[in-house]
Amino acid sequence: MDGSHNSLAPRLPLITQSERQDTCPDHGEFTSAGFKIGSTMRWIGCPECSRLHQEAAKAAEAVKAAEHAQRVLEQRLDRSGIPLRYRSKTFQSFIADTDAKEVALAEAMEFASNFDAHLQAGTVIVMSGLPGTGKSHLAIAIAQTIMAQRTALYTSAIDAVRMIRDTWRRDSPRTETEVLDMLASVHLLVLDEVGVQYGTDAEQVSLFDIIDKRYRDMMPTILLTNQNKAGMKAFLGDRSFDRLREGGKWITFDWESHRGKVTAA
Repeated sequence: MDGSHNSLAPRLPLITQSERQDTCPDHGEFTSAGFKIGSTMRWIGCPECSRLHQEAAKAAEAVKAAEHAQRVLEQRLDRSGIPLRYRSKTFQSFIADTDAKEVALAEAMEFASNFDAHLQAGTVIVMSGLPGTGKSHLAIAIAQTIMAQRTALYTSAIDAVRMIRDTWRRDSPRTETEVLDMLASVHLLVLDEVGVQYGTDAEQVSLFDIIDKRYRDMMPTILLTNQNKAGMKAFLGDRSFDRLREGGKWITFDWESHRGKVTAA
């Protein structure tokens, strides 16, 4: 191939680099890198602005992915992650007017703000106390907080058992294993009214299957109960109760009910 043919190949534009001092109105002075391509000069803007923009884009993408995962979960289970009636329950609307309530609120906020660590540890929380003391309020506030990045499901223990029982019908669209896998895969499962059921062997087995699968998969779980520790152990049985004790935290709501007031839960 001769030189005359090579001369017909397109010439790539010359690229040169340079630097200059520039000022960002938000972050002050910075060194801007410039690239001259042919006769066109382009300068790179504030690196801190660029970093914040990338972080915001990643956060928005994570929220979108979490919302999609939550919708898929709810469609598969045919139920809302948080019932509409309870969606006004937030940390801000919980009135901590005693030291004990402040401790419970702090525990709940810590769990929500450090959820990634609790997700790795598979933390279990039991909130124990009379009806109307705020257990559901704080558990739902936790769930709604983490749903910005993760999936969450709030359900009564008996409804969770019914989900499993419904798979025993011949016309069930799902198998028992599929429902257990869904209940085990949600990032946070809140089981309310644990201990108000009849406590039959079948219920104990179903609840054990849920608790045990989440325990083995190290998935965080919150259980709400009116029972004390002895009552919970008697209701759940030794195997399930042992799962709760390992790596679990017991929070006692030992104040009077405020049901019917603005602090009701």
